[in-house]
Amino acid sequence: MADDDKNHFDEETINQAKETAESYLSNNYENIHTIEFSEDYSSPMGGLMLRGTVNENSEFSISMSDSLQIESIGAGEGFPSIKDECKEKSCDY
Repeated sequence: MADDDKNHFDEETINQAKETAESYLSNNYENIHTIEFSEDYSSPMGGLMLRGTVNENSEFSISMSDSLQIESIGAGEGFPSIKDECKEKSCDY
């Protein structure tokens, strides 16, 4: 999945991670219209982290496990609200 010396992820892993993140955001947050990702995929701890914007103006970062499960999400100002039904437990993605 990753080259430990350089912490680069292969294209297939990145594409799968992006699909998972898009599904998670769309299924768990209200009014997600667009999702754009940056080209930086590594976290300070060496794991996979996706960064980007939703709806062209609200920044986010998503940390993922080696199995591409969402571990955490950081959301910037103006990020859409989480859906009521997904507040206590993440909705399927």
